[in-house]
Amino acid sequence: MPGLVSPHGGGALKPLLLEGASRGEEVLRAGSLPRVRITSREKGDLIMLGIGGFTPLDGFMTHGDWERVCDGMKLASGLFWPIPITLSVDKGTADSIATGSEIALIDADDDAILATMRVTEKYLIDRSHECMMVFRTTDLEHPGVKMVMEQGEVNLAGPVKVLSTGGFPEKYGRLFMTPAETRALFESLGWSRVAAFQTRNPMHRSHEYLAKVAIEVCDGVLIHSLLGALKPGDIPADVRTRAIATLIEHYFVPNTVAQAGYPLDMRYAGPREALLHALFRQNYGCSHLIVGRDHAGVGNYYGPFDAHRIFDEIPAGALETQPLKIDWTFWCYQCGGMASARTCPHEEKDRLLVSGTKLRKWLSEGSPVPAEFSRPEVLEILREYYAGLAAHEKVEVKLAGHSAR
Repeated sequence: MPGLVSPHGGGALKPLLLEGASRGEEVLRAGSLPRVRITSREKGDLIMLGIGGFTPLDGFMTHGDWERVCDGMKLASGLFWPIPITLSVDKGTADSIATGSEIALIDADDDAILATMRVTEKYLIDRSHECMMVFRTTDLEHPGVKMVMEQGEVNLAGPVKVLSTGGFPEKYGRLFMTPAETRALFESLGWSRVAAFQTRNPMHRSHEYLAKVAIEVCDGVLIHSLLGALKPGDIPADVRTRAIATLIEHYFVPNTVAQAGYPLDMRYAGPREALLHALFRQNYGCSHLIVGRDHAGVGNYYGPFDAHRIFDEIPAGALETQPLKIDWTFWCYQCGGMASARTCPHEEKDRLLVSGTKLRKWLSEGSPVPAEFSRPEVLEILREYYAGLAAHEKVEVKLAGHSAR
């Protein structure tokens, strides 16, 4: 039986999370080190380093890595990598840290020690250049650009020893799976061709259709939900994953779909982020990544199929995980079901385009949602969430009115 794809770089998984006695000793040692608080995005990257999701990296990137990744999507070693994985601090903090010294990386939310790091290099970067290369824009309205432009002006490079998974297993339980765990799951199910479905939204009928197309040509699908930070207005991970679970329960054949989550924040980098999604899904054991319309996009910064085209622009063999490129999907009233631009011959007036943006708008306004748009069991969970939001907003308005008197 064919095996799973190899981890990126061709070797074994490289988790940097310490365990057992070595972890306890390092936690004690970390208490005496200078402390550096890290952002939510850096925390997600650090945890991915810890669990092996960013195999074969051993820490945050050097200037040589940063430069070559920005300009050519390769590490200094020549290995393919599409987006910089960096740690930044302000100049004052950087000046207080000697090259070659060690620091403790601290969660900005609760001051918990997440890792130790040996600082091998400190370097300035051109943040606008990074934004143009990675996001194709320097517009501060782009959430990824805003994130980079607000980070510290000095990057710290060096290997890390990860000491924590940041509370994700405690919050999400069995939903939070490491690459080693998903690989073990796939092998137990007898899967070797596995398609990853990337989502930061609840799954509507179009998403369901994409997953089922993948099931037709693969052994199974991993619905892989982002558990990190999103932009305002997006639906929280706990609500989203509950909605996905009920969809799987009612509308998929048993043992054709697995759901798991991963700890990154969205960068909204469109085509480049699609490549990163494929890269770390290779580490999770997925042979394919479903790439639909505007993958990892935001606003109108990217063309609807730029993420399809970028896979044709990278060198052959850069990734083992390959894209499953799927065209526009919609409900066609003439066809009587979900279809794509490649399979449906009918006119635009016969089609209901299904999008997460439209669904969130209808739900937030309390508007009816067509049955062709989303399954009723999913809508029940989402309506409950939006009703809670509306009730909370009414309470806040009422309290604000009292305090103004």
